[in-house]
Amino acid sequence: MPKRILTGVVNKVGNKTLFIYIVKYFKHPLYKKIVKRYKSYVAHDENCVYNVGDTVSIIESRPLSKTKKWVVL
Repeated sequence: MPKRILTGVVNKVGNKTLFIYIVKYFKHPLYKKIVKRYKSYVAHDENCVYNVGDTVSIIESRPLSKTKKWVVL
């Protein structure tokens, strides 16, 4: 099974850790309105290159800590 790749905006920066903010849009099945949903992911950034507001792509990986299961491409 291929690994998922997501694109989002850096919301918060830690030591080798990024908090990525991803927005998903979908159409409500009953009311046919476009709905916006937000989700935050924790990703590993080995070289500490990115800052708040940067757009990054992340890919699934093995668990690196309790909450870190994504790595920055």
